[in-house]
Amino acid sequence: MDEFEKFLNQRAKMVDAALDFYLPRENDYPGKIHQAMRYSTLAGGKRLRPVMVMESAKLFGLPFEKVLPTACGIEMIHTYSLIHDDLPVMDNDDFRRGKPTCHRVFGDAVALLAGDALLTHAFSVIARNSDIDGISPLAVIDVIKRVSKDAGSNGMVGGQTVDIESTGVSIDKETLLYIDRHKTGCMICASLWSGARLAEAPAQDLKVMDDYGEKIGLIFQIVDDILDINGDEKLLGKPIGSDVKNHKNTFPSVLGFQESLEMVEKLSQEAKDLVSRFDNNEFFIQLVDFLQSRSY
Repeated sequence: MDEFEKFLNQRAKMVDAALDFYLPRENDYPGKIHQAMRYSTLAGGKRLRPVMVMESAKLFGLPFEKVLPTACGIEMIHTYSLIHDDLPVMDNDDFRRGKPTCHRVFGDAVALLAGDALLTHAFSVIARNSDIDGISPLAVIDVIKRVSKDAGSNGMVGGQTVDIESTGVSIDKETLLYIDRHKTGCMICASLWSGARLAEAPAQDLKVMDDYGEKIGLIFQIVDDILDINGDEKLLGKPIGSDVKNHKNTFPSVLGFQESLEMVEKLSQEAKDLVSRFDNNEFFIQLVDFLQSRSY
């Protein structure tokens, strides 16, 4: 494990502790729904989105601890999307992060409700950022506006919808880019933008973080598609080959394996160029390298 992965693990432990604090207690009535929420949210994971919130705030001079409520809220939204993705009516997956999926443990109905509850609870947690000294309530309102848009029908859910409609049929590159810029990219962009906005970054820098997020979101998804073909199930924590099983369009299937690799190289350089204007940009440069070369 290199130094960057150790750093991510350290940040992930901080996020896990904060998530444990912000989630309802598992014995709070009705216990079953709270147990399901905690089971999926605290099941591990890279915590990339909350770490992006934290590091983006830090880049613009705000201590990263101050944005933990927003970081946790965004991770709850991410977890809700995974719970719903795994359901039989969607991707019908049995494992996530090396553990049985939420619906396999708690049943389809409770899993569906756990996702609903996490999405709703997330905005309550993000709103708590306005109680923290040095954070503008207006900035928190802007974050809620942005995250709700990027999580909804004009963002992640919109991408998921087009993905479902495209399953089993041939699509062109532009449709594939739409799916992945929305299904995956929107919440990555929202994470980076939110940290910067809470730190009162100027408009031109918010735009840079958005553009950077779009590029690393595509890198993340292309590599994800490649790992679904040749990844290690033990490292990934889920079976490989699910895209083929579910007749999904992926970058290798639409563009070919070689062009997909070349696209990752091009996007990686463009992402690094975008953040080269900032001092103390080491995290964002290393993040590109990590996403490009990751095996899990």
